[in-house]
Amino acid sequence: MRKSGLPQGMGSSVGRPLLWTAVLATGLALALLPLRWVAMGVPIGIGLVALLIWPRYGLYLLCFAVPFGSLFQLSLGAIRVGLTEALIGLLFAAWIARLLAFREGVSWPRLSGPLALFVGATLFSLLNATAPVLAFKEIAKWVEFIGVMTFVANELNPGQKRVAVVCVLLAGVAQSLLGVYQFLARSGPEFFVVLGRFVRAYGTFEQPNPYAGYLGLVAPLALALGLPLLRRSERSARSDWLYWLAAGSLVITATAIGMSWSRGAWIAFAAAVVAVIVANSRRAAMALASLVAVIALMGAAGGLGVVPDSITHRLTGFLPSAGIRDVRSVEVTDANYASLERLAFWQAALDMWRDHPWLGVGLGNYAAAYTAYSLPKWRMALGHAHNYYLNIACETGLVGLLAYLFLWAAAFVQVGQAIRKSGDLFARCLAVGALGMLVHVSVHNTVDSLWVHGMYIHVAIVVGLVQSAWS
Repeated sequence: MRKSGLPQGMGSSVGRPLLWTAVLATGLALALLPLRWVAMGVPIGIGLVALLIWPRYGLYLLCFAVPFGSLFQLSLGAIRVGLTEALIGLLFAAWIARLLAFREGVSWPRLSGPLALFVGATLFSLLNATAPVLAFKEIAKWVEFIGVMTFVANELNPGQKRVAVVCVLLAGVAQSLLGVYQFLARSGPEFFVVLGRFVRAYGTFEQPNPYAGYLGLVAPLALALGLPLLRRSERSARSDWLYWLAAGSLVITATAIGMSWSRGAWIAFAAAVVAVIVANSRRAAMALASLVAVIALMGAAGGLGVVPDSITHRLTGFLPSAGIRDVRSVEVTDANYASLERLAFWQAALDMWRDHPWLGVGLGNYAAAYTAYSLPKWRMALGHAHNYYLNIACETGLVGLLAYLFLWAAAFVQVGQAIRKSGDLFARCLAVGALGMLVHVSVHNTVDSLWVHGMYIHVAIVVGLVQSAWS
């Protein structure tokens, strides 16, 4: 990994020619183009030149593009291209150009092997794909994951890692504040109304569940960076503004997760909090055990009214539907609609997997195959099976499922090794936060899919930071 932002000689051999090129292009634009085009084009051109010289700024912007990129999208047939994809393309182009110009090598992160194995395994599913375009879209996601992770692990020095973490936290805070406003101001569709006077927070994600899922990727990192403030031995953390920023971010993001009213996110975030606290210290683990006991008592007291009925019902409302094996035999009501809808998607996914046990129906082809497997009352597919493990199994078969599980196990093992071997507080906090993030993804993916809305890029950034700090 390079320890400086620019390679030696960058200013003279690349920076000056690019500067003169930009000046010449600006002059021609001023002379030949309409004023409105100039007003839009010149700042964009300057930004492109800056990204070419300093690709890391593209990464910083990417941290914000993940939650806000859906605001700027173009539809190209079955594929939507937005700000996130544009920034990734520019980032890769600038990085590759610089690597070629200076004949520099790339140090591949340790997770690259399992990722490549997973991508290779999914290629076999293309034999059954009825919509190859959708399959290539999913493959592109994982290629982007590898590329972003590798860039972060190779290009950021310690100071730039801190900047990237700040961008991740601030992006989460901005999205959280938007959700808090939506909740309190009742700004949203009527079917998001809860408790009779609030609206479920959904941010720019259009739905509360992926919104809360994204915040669940940010909050564990904020928690891991905020915990040192509670330890007397970590005096350096108390004098470092980054740790205080993380603590404030945790409060805001956790509040927004609560306001999302997303049951899956609540459970996943709780699991992530447990993982972060246990990994942080043995004393914290003992304190957590006591807290769990208290929570268990509160849960037992739920029937006595200690826990609000709305929270209790939200957390346990799905239990009557848990034992249903065939959704077609159950009467649909307003109370069980959401639970039955997920079960219908799961049942369709299991039927797909049963018919294509080894290679699946094709990566990314769940929605394309859903028409043939949909249940009578659930004809419309919502993009995926709302359980990523079932989704990857029905799309890529047992081959793809095993490759994904191997990839995920490797990610946990490597993050665990990073926690044990981290040499300083910041690196350890990064690794512990990444562990919490992986736990949140693992749990939340049992009732949804967090590999949407660019969230895989967020995971790639955090994993790349950990791989870089560890190496």
